[in-house]
Amino acid sequence: MGLRRRVLLVLCLTEITSWGVLYYALPVLAPAIADDTGWSLPAVTGAFSAGLVVSALAGIVVGRQLDRWGPRWPMTAGSLLGVPAVVGIACAGTWPWFLAAWLLAGLAQAATLYPPAFAALTRWWGHDRVRALTVLTLVAGLSSTMFAPLSAALLEWFGWRGAYLVLAAVLGVVTVPAHLFGLRGPWPDAPPPPRGDDPGTIARSPAFVLTTAAVFLGAFCAFAVAVNQVPLLIERGLDVQTAAWALGLGGVGQVLGRAFYTRAVGRLGVRARAVAVLAGLAVTTGLLGVLPGPAWVLVAAAMLTGAARGITTLLQATAVSDRWPSRYYGRLNGLLSAPATVAVAVSPWAGSALAGPLGGYPALFAVLAGAAALGAVLALGSHPGSSIVGMTDRPGR
Repeated sequence: MGLRRRVLLVLCLTEITSWGVLYYALPVLAPAIADDTGWSLPAVTGAFSAGLVVSALAGIVVGRQLDRWGPRWPMTAGSLLGVPAVVGIACAGTWPWFLAAWLLAGLAQAATLYPPAFAALTRWWGHDRVRALTVLTLVAGLSSTMFAPLSAALLEWFGWRGAYLVLAAVLGVVTVPAHLFGLRGPWPDAPPPPRGDDPGTIARSPAFVLTTAAVFLGAFCAFAVAVNQVPLLIERGLDVQTAAWALGLGGVGQVLGRAFYTRAVGRLGVRARAVAVLAGLAVTTGLLGVLPGPAWVLVAAAMLTGAARGITTLLQATAVSDRWPSRYYGRLNGLLSAPATVAVAVSPWAGSALAGPLGGYPALFAVLAGAAALGAVLALGSHPGSSIVGMTDRPGR
């Protein structure tokens, strides 16, 4: 098996596991944690969100190490750190201990979730990176499908503490050796920076600032929609089970949307692609918010929204490599991903907090659609200027 294929296979395996243990298990286990400990549910999810904020900040540092050393050692270290973090979550006797464990888990997330994996595939796969990134996100999109029911089963068998101990073992057994041995290989040399431009210059450019802002708004909309979709559908008259099925079918739409993205790459320019993706997210979000029913129409709209959400993930993955040299991908993607990760952290709370003052979930979805539409407008200015255009090593613009 060639190096590139081995790396892709390893990252598909480890991203499913890392996302499942460090992200998707908590929404399943949170109610049981609150019931058992007496901590409020917002306190439980707040610790999780705090860990995501740490992940956003630490990702900037991790990105620099990725550019220099490659993904093997940072991702192995993240896996090693994740095991005691999850054990700490399981053993937390007080909420401050629980919070501290999630802050440590945030450091592990920074070195194991999508951004470092995207950096690895971007450098190793070069011009074929979009194909590799699409495969990775298609496969890793199954993480919730696998780990949500697994976490529920472990909860029933062992309680939430035992569930997290088992998940810590799974994380260690799967990801540590996979990253240590599966990511071996020479880290490809990156092209030298043309005309003396450096990451600092790029990061201060209007194009980078606008790209970061557009990705932030897209991530905020996408994750707020995912978390608040079930309450919206219940408000529209669907029962809980049907609303849950709609959310699950939205995951199917997410996978289909990512598969479609590879076709769009070859037909649209960088700026047009970003505008189209964010505008599509705005339209589908607004559509889901205004449709009164019937149930099958709402489910279809949920699938469309899921497709837009799935493409938004790939837009973030390729935002840097489409515009600037892969030599700086880790550092620049760390800077770009930090606000997006904060958006992921705060969007569940912000969505539910805004729904009341706005008068309900339909109005919330209108606001979220407006945020994505603003992102599409900002994306119009996301193409680098003449001083930076041309330094990218991607084929065509």
